[in-house]
Amino acid sequence: MSLVSTSQKIIAYSGIVLFLVGITGNTMNIIVFSSVPAYRRAPATFYFLIESIFKCIFLLVNLPPRIIAFSFGYDFANESVVWCKTRQYLLMMSSTTAVSCICLSTIDQYFVTSPNPSLRRMSRIKWSHRIVTIVIITWFLHAIPFCLYFNISPITKTCISTNQTLSFYIPIYFLLVACATPVLIISIFTGLAYRNIRRTAVPARQRADRQLIQMTLMQVVLVLLSVSQLGVWYMYTVITSGTVKNQDQMLKEYLIYAIISTETTIYYSGSFYVFVCTSSRFRQTIKEFFFARRRTNTVHPSQQA
Repeated sequence: MSLVSTSQKIIAYSGIVLFLVGITGNTMNIIVFSSVPAYRRAPATFYFLIESIFKCIFLLVNLPPRIIAFSFGYDFANESVVWCKTRQYLLMMSSTTAVSCICLSTIDQYFVTSPNPSLRRMSRIKWSHRIVTIVIITWFLHAIPFCLYFNISPITKTCISTNQTLSFYIPIYFLLVACATPVLIISIFTGLAYRNIRRTAVPARQRADRQLIQMTLMQVVLVLLSVSQLGVWYMYTVITSGTVKNQDQMLKEYLIYAIISTETTIYYSGSFYVFVCTSSRFRQTIKEFFFARRRTNTVHPSQQA
């Protein structure tokens, strides 16, 4: 079996699994975090809710077209200019918003676990609503050039950036904005939150929830494992940008990138299962929320004397 055929099968099969697992898990997150009162009041879980919504958007826009392209050789983005532009816009907007939310939840856990009352007071649900609104507007505006300047190339017949400045910015963006900056923010505030936990007998004595802290920290591990792969790839891309490559090497690099970018969606697919594994409270909430509703909706036959 050739390298191309093997790579296509890996991308298609893993993409199907990640898509089904991710949509199911993120939908569960959305239902729980938007319906359970205890979670609706916590800024960190509000960030989880918004993150899950944009993860669903990313998975829906990213994986089905990729699966079809590598399974059947048909990429609609190379046929429709509207879809070419729309897909790039939604991918950029949803991915950056989702990653921003995990950064915000990490920062919030630093505030929550702080022994300083002034810092703990900075963790407020009203503030988180405003911050998320600003973040969404920022990334909506940031994605506009990708919508404007992505087009179907008349030479390669593929959906690519047709603007030289944007083409130069894309690897820098992925390396610095999408990878290095989130990893730096997450690492710093995770370390600070962990230090706060170690310093106090009861984490965030007045407001913190150890289970919520565990959920956030394990999300961080998922992000670091996923995003770091893409960061290493774009670092390699920048370093070798001036190297002349033959067709065989370019094909191998494209397949490697396709595999890495598909597997990176583990971050977009795995949060619900991380929450289930790390938080007994979350597991109990899931059981109570769904099974209690089942019992409530069950019609019991009337008992005759």
